[in-house]
Amino acid sequence: MNTDNKVVVTCAVTGVLTDPGKFNLPVTPEEMTQATRQAFDQGATVVHAHFRSLQPGLGMFPTWDLKEVGEIVSAIRKGVPEIIFNMSTGIPGRDISGPKACLEAFKPDMAACNAGSLNYLKIRKDGQWAWQPALFDNPVEKVKQFLDVMTANGIVPEFECFDTGIVRSVGMYKANGMFEGTPHLSFVVGVESGMPARPDLLTILIDEMPKKAHWQVIATGASYDKTWETLRACIELGGNARTGLEDTFYLPNGDRATDNGQLVEALVRIIRETGREPATPEEACEILGIRKRV
Repeated sequence: MNTDNKVVVTCAVTGVLTDPGKFNLPVTPEEMTQATRQAFDQGATVVHAHFRSLQPGLGMFPTWDLKEVGEIVSAIRKGVPEIIFNMSTGIPGRDISGPKACLEAFKPDMAACNAGSLNYLKIRKDGQWAWQPALFDNPVEKVKQFLDVMTANGIVPEFECFDTGIVRSVGMYKANGMFEGTPHLSFVVGVESGMPARPDLLTILIDEMPKKAHWQVIATGASYDKTWETLRACIELGGNARTGLEDTFYLPNGDRATDNGQLVEALVRIIRETGREPATPEEACEILGIRKRV
């Protein structure tokens, strides 16, 4: 099939620590499935899933509990069987036993592989830290641990890149034999201490990534206009794209989105305005080299 004009649309339906008591974020298996269905019906073919604790009052905290994660994964797979399942793996520190166990138990189609470290910072207008400065540490040995378990379980890695040096590092991982196949890169832009959401940066990143790699933009941050401007440029340059309530709460016109489906609908509208089309599940599998599990 000819997929040259197709865009793989990913929806990140919920984030890491945002309080679902203050924002309309899905947490429970039922809510996660409904959010995935909304995104799929509007044109998303990949769901990127974080997992929140299902214990009462703990819904803003991540979980790697196999029972809790299993309930969410099972509900999404049953409710939206066509969707490509992309599992988050992000975790600070060297102990990856939680996400590793989930990867082995549930074997998602894809999984995030954070490809380098980042000082995760945000500053308030008064110069004070918005939160205690933290290191999201992803040294090479940790990256390799994740790639080893993904390779062993037939999971396609999605390399999340927070800086230009991390983009270039993926090519080194490939040259070193740390993974096989065509790499899939996500340019994460808009994090205040990472790469800015700027369309003119994309051509540099494309030039620095491994040859023939697939790529998408993950645009986040407070500036909704820069978020959507960068996503449009990504599509015009031939990339794939991601949206969802993990990344932004705002539509291109500045209105607050009430659900993930509205964000995907807006992204698909931009895709069609540029003369491209969202990929079908079958086309997305071909583009990403995924064999859906029966």
